[in-house]
Amino acid sequence: MSLHPTLQPYADAWTHSIDAISELVTPLVEGEWNRRTPCPGWSVRDVVSHVIGLDTEMLGDPRPIHTLPRDLYHVTNENQRYMEMQVDVRRHHTAPEMTSELEYTIIRRNRQLRNESRDPGTKVRGHVSTEVTLEESMRNHAFNVWVHEQDLRTALGRPGNLDSPGAHIARDVLLAALPKIVADDSGAPRSSAVVFDVHGPIEFLRTIRVDIQGRGTLETAPALGPAATLILDWETYVRLACGRVTPDSVSDKIKADGDPELSASILRNFTITK
Repeated sequence: MSLHPTLQPYADAWTHSIDAISELVTPLVEGEWNRRTPCPGWSVRDVVSHVIGLDTEMLGDPRPIHTLPRDLYHVTNENQRYMEMQVDVRRHHTAPEMTSELEYTIIRRNRQLRNESRDPGTKVRGHVSTEVTLEESMRNHAFNVWVHEQDLRTALGRPGNLDSPGAHIARDVLLAALPKIVADDSGAPRSSAVVFDVHGPIEFLRTIRVDIQGRGTLETAPALGPAATLILDWETYVRLACGRVTPDSVSDKIKADGDPELSASILRNFTITK
């Protein structure tokens, strides 16, 4: 195996999630492809189209030349326009066309991963004409595909894989975003701490400590007398962080202790996917 050891967990997570997606959608009849998912404006077909699009871009395929309709209410910024292109171009594809393209894309990507010998620091194409390292690209891709697996599971009533390899990648990606959410976006006081206590298939207790300069850091040590503590289950944490639900819609699943205004501000700024 030529894949760098640093990249192997991301390849394993992608493989697990993409195989799960294929298993979920292969038996669907035509009408089930139109089921609404938690992604605003996206059906099951749209989510699978997005996943195919992500993987074809990982393969280096050219992006489709396509003009988006003007009445897509859920497309409000340039990043969303970029993502929507791969989705809208497949909106009229049939179920067999979708499953065939998904399967062919998986075969090609598996071949690419078997032959991948580049260093993790190699610069590759990112979204919207950006450049990222191969490691960042593969980590973000494993995260995205797992999140969309969960979208499909929600839409199809097939829960599962909340503790899969992709879920552990998602945990790390979401935890890395917490210092900015707490210290910069939510205005946590300087020299304070905020604790996140998450239970369920994946459990963790993390502290975001804000220093005298207002910088946030992620710590595993519990804080004494934190400014706020948020206690919630893993699935709710993911759905909030990925913008699939609003804080009000899942308020019964969140216990907030400490400063109520700070807790509310953190929850308002919790979404990291735009």
